[in-house]
Amino acid sequence: MDYLKRTWAEIDNDALLYNLKSIREHTGGRIAAVVKANAYGHGAAYIAPLLEKAGVSMFAVSNIDEALELRQNGIKSAIMILGYTPAEYVKQLAENNVIQTVFSLSYAKELSEKACECGALLTCHIKIDTGMSRLGFDCRSDELCGMGEMLAASSLSGLKITGAFTHFAAADRDGDEDGKFTAAQYARFSSAVEKLIKSGVTLSEIHCCNSAGLMLEQDKFGTLTRPGIILYGLMPDTGMEKTLPLRPVMNFYSTVSFVKTIKKGDSVSYGRRFTADRDMTVATIPVGYADGYPRALSGKGYMLVNGKKAPVLGNVCMDQTIIDVSDIDDVEVGTRVMLFGEGLPAEEVASLCGTIGYELICGVSRRVPRVYIQNGKETHVADYILHK
Repeated sequence: MDYLKRTWAEIDNDALLYNLKSIREHTGGRIAAVVKANAYGHGAAYIAPLLEKAGVSMFAVSNIDEALELRQNGIKSAIMILGYTPAEYVKQLAENNVIQTVFSLSYAKELSEKACECGALLTCHIKIDTGMSRLGFDCRSDELCGMGEMLAASSLSGLKITGAFTHFAAADRDGDEDGKFTAAQYARFSSAVEKLIKSGVTLSEIHCCNSAGLMLEQDKFGTLTRPGIILYGLMPDTGMEKTLPLRPVMNFYSTVSFVKTIKKGDSVSYGRRFTADRDMTVATIPVGYADGYPRALSGKGYMLVNGKKAPVLGNVCMDQTIIDVSDIDDVEVGTRVMLFGEGLPAEEVASLCGTIGYELICGVSRRVPRVYIQNGKETHVADYILHK
C-alpha cells in the first residue's frame, strides 16, 4: 500500500481480536471496550468497528468528540463518556444516544436544566468516588456521605439513570500490595449501589473493573468490565504477573536513512552529550519526539536492528535519532528498525525513560501512519498527512 515508509505503526487486527477473546474467556461476561485517546493511539475509527463486529457490548470514551467520531464511523452500540461534557451539549448527547457520566449534584442539575429546555431525555451513569479522588459522588469513607446527593441527582427531570460505576485506584497492586484498598473501594461501591437500588433507582449496568481489576479481582466483575490497556496487549503495571495471554497490537517501526563512521572523540547530536570513545558505525533513524519517540530516551534507549539492540546515542531530536550499529551486520539505508512492539515491549521502552506503556502508545503522533494488518496482509492505512 502507498504510505510514507519513513516511520509508521503497524496495527495488528488479529492480535486485537486475540486479546479480546482472552479477556472474554477470562471474565465470561459483557465487555465495555475503552477506546478513548484514539483507542490508545491505535485509531478508534478503525479499532471500534472491528470490536463491535466481534461482539463488544459498549464503548467507553473520554469526551463528546470521541463519542461522535464513533457514531460518524458507524458504531451502533452503546457509548459512554467517562468524563465531563459541558451542559450545552446535552441535545447532541441525547440525539446521538450517548451515555453521560454524572459525578456531582451541581453537574446533574446543569444537565437536567438543559435537557428540560430542549425536551431531551439524557441517559446517564452515576460515577461513585470510592477512593480515586478524581470524579464522582463522595463515597471515599464507609459513611458514604455523597449518598443523599446521588439520590437527589437520580430524581431530576430530563435524566435517565441506567448505571453506576467506580474506578479502582490501585487494582494493579501498585500502592495496594495486599489488595485491602481495592477491597475497601469495592465494599463502599457495593453498599452505595445497594442503597440506590433499594431507593428505587433502576441500574441495568453496574461496573468497576478496569484492566487490572478484571485480571486480579474476579469476584468484582459486575454486569460488565472495562478493559483498556490489555485490549492493546500491554500490562497495566510492569510489576503485574501476566495472568492473561496477550499480544501487542501496535508495532512501531522506522528505517535507516543514513549510515556513517565516526571516529574516537567525535560528538553526537545536540548538546554533545555523547562523545565516542572508539571508532564507531552509527545510523540515523528518521524518528524523533515529534513522532512520539520520547526525548527522555536520549542516551538510555535502544532500538532493534536485525534482531539486535542498538543503543541511542546522544539526544533524541525532533525528527531524527542516532543509534550505534557498530556490532550489527548488514545495516544499510532502508533497513527496518523496531522502536517497540513484538520483541521489544512498549513497557520495557517506557521504563527506560521513567514512564508507562500507556503514555508511549498514546504518544505516537498523528503524523505517523497507522498501517492495519490482518492475516499477515495490509488492509488499509490511516495517514493523517495529505500528500499531493
